[in-house]
Amino acid sequence: MSEREVVRFEIEDGIGVITIDNPPVNALGAGVSEGIIAAVERGEADPSVRAMVLIGAGRSFIAGADIRRFGTKRETPARRSYDVLEGSAKPVVAAIHGYALGGGLEHALCCTWRIAVPSAKLGLPEILIGIIPGGGGTQRLPRLIGAKPALEMITTGRHVPAPEAKALGILDALVEGELRAEAIAFARRIAGEPLRRIGERPPPAAEPGLFEAARKAIARKARNQTAPYHAIAAVEVATRLPLAEGLAEERRLFGELENSDEARALRYAFFAEREVARLPHLPKDLAAPEIRSIAVVGAGTMGGGIAMSCADHGLPVKLLDASPETLARGMQRIRDNYAVSVRRGSLDQAAMERRLALIQPVERYEDIADCDAVIEAVFEQLPVKQAVFAELDRVMKPGALLLTNTSAIDIDRIASATGRPEAVAGTHFFAPANVMKLFEVVEGARTAPETMAAAMRLGRAIGKISAYAGNCDGFVANRSRIPFTMEQNLMVEEGALPEQVDRVMVAFGYPMGPFAVNDLSGLDVSYQTRRRRLAEDPGYRMLPIPDRLVEMGRKGQKSGAGWYRYAPGDRTPHPDPEVHRIIREVAAEQGIAQRDFSDEEVLQRLLFGSVNEACKMIEEGKCLRASDLDVMWLNGFGFPRYRGGLMAWADGIGAREVYNQIAAWHQRYGARWAPAPLLRETAERGGLLRELKAPALR
Repeated sequence: MSEREVVRFEIEDGIGVITIDNPPVNALGAGVSEGIIAAVERGEADPSVRAMVLIGAGRSFIAGADIRRFGTKRETPARRSYDVLEGSAKPVVAAIHGYALGGGLEHALCCTWRIAVPSAKLGLPEILIGIIPGGGGTQRLPRLIGAKPALEMITTGRHVPAPEAKALGILDALVEGELRAEAIAFARRIAGEPLRRIGERPPPAAEPGLFEAARKAIARKARNQTAPYHAIAAVEVATRLPLAEGLAEERRLFGELENSDEARALRYAFFAEREVARLPHLPKDLAAPEIRSIAVVGAGTMGGGIAMSCADHGLPVKLLDASPETLARGMQRIRDNYAVSVRRGSLDQAAMERRLALIQPVERYEDIADCDAVIEAVFEQLPVKQAVFAELDRVMKPGALLLTNTSAIDIDRIASATGRPEAVAGTHFFAPANVMKLFEVVEGARTAPETMAAAMRLGRAIGKISAYAGNCDGFVANRSRIPFTMEQNLMVEEGALPEQVDRVMVAFGYPMGPFAVNDLSGLDVSYQTRRRRLAEDPGYRMLPIPDRLVEMGRKGQKSGAGWYRYAPGDRTPHPDPEVHRIIREVAAEQGIAQRDFSDEEVLQRLLFGSVNEACKMIEEGKCLRASDLDVMWLNGFGFPRYRGGLMAWADGIGAREVYNQIAAWHQRYGARWAPAPLLRETAERGGLLRELKAPALR
């Protein structure tokens, strides 16, 4: 694509209009910066041009750099478009709609004026891909709005709505109406006024202790990461050095990060989350049914969270429960959850009322008959779910989607309760449903392509990341997690303590250790799953220690004790000598010798089994891509994002090393550690685990 095609220059009533036209989001790809430089120079050279406007075509201003170019060899230009814009002898007005992110906002900061439509969003989100702004954002934004608000924007990477950006001082005006015409009119008004260059402002003052406090505040969240600390350092530089020296330091810090393992992993995660939406086996021109209204069956914790997820994104939802008491409790729980958000300041009262108004409690199946889709969220037992689906088949209108939130039960057995299995799919939310981003869409043997496409679209419409899974026990996410859960419990039988396992995983980057998570979600949930699997397979390996805890009434936080003990009203896990006693007692009963574990063995025992299981699922076609599984672990299980995902992390060790260790454990522990053929093949050819694909995609 030539410069002429990505950047246009036109003159209208003495105003030069520079239009970025690089679909879909006007990223700063090849030719864009060069085109901006040429356009500015053309405007400066034309005496008829009194001022200029920088604007984006299509749906956005400039949504940032082309991320695919990071980490690649590219020449450093002698002149950068940022500097040319700021050095223009004639005023330049940045006219913003859609997004002005990263390099987009940095270009706007180099203009003399900035206006935007109220719906625009601005930000410097580079921290989210393991780098810092590299186009002067860390130096110019503090000079414009002050060190403290600039530091907050840069270290969080959040998108700032245009009205807030106006209040902060980033924008000079909000405009209604057609942006191009408004920008030209604005440029005519300010033509001839003194130029206002941010770079000419002195370093901003910073309150004492600001940067040290910022480092302490991010210490836990930024564990094992470099970029957040570099971001703080760059803003601190802006308060001490002239612009030219600050820009040089920003470039140095940026250069240290661009090719770091952290940045590469985060870029991988960024692209994996976009790739996961593609289902190559579905026709591209498939006409999927629209979902304009939805019902949720079951007003428990999960059902309420699903209803909130829909209402949060403007989708009317009917919440059905046959028990008036359960329905009332469910609605009160929803109100309480929203009220907490209002108290925290993340939601205002008016927004809470709007969302509550979208959730209609009902008690009869006939009340949901006209909904476009229904999500079942009742107790995780097949007969219960089949009874619900028989009712849904009876009342729901033709063409309605019948979706189940089951986390493990066979979709085909649920669909068999209906006369329309083609309309049935799994839509597995992760708890808490209104918070977690992962939305696993499960395809049954007779699920129609239109149903799959509509379910994938539904997830995206309610702010989730939709990911495909084939129908098998546990589907993709939970099935891949089974070896992790199994090994954490077997290691405890062999002598590791829950607090050691949790400490290792928190140090690795998880927000909580697995045993603390078990207590949070409730030990009785997995207990019921194990009982179901034992009923289906008499040889299923049970877990006697957590089983005994549940049978003693230790169900986790809800009962005040599980793997840990909890003080009333306090969620802090405290190691419990009683649990240590139970561990020793059960191990003795089972004849299991106990020993010490190194932290490295704990980490690898937990994760290598899941890597092996992932290879099996990919070969079976239940998981389309290894990168899909990485997305699931990032968004469903809290896997540290800066490590890329399970399979990307394993590549850092190497497929050969992973295979060798699994083969050794196969010799020691038996069949559960049998290496997957695809893992062996990948190790032998020196391949990358994160690039593995199902047979149909090879």
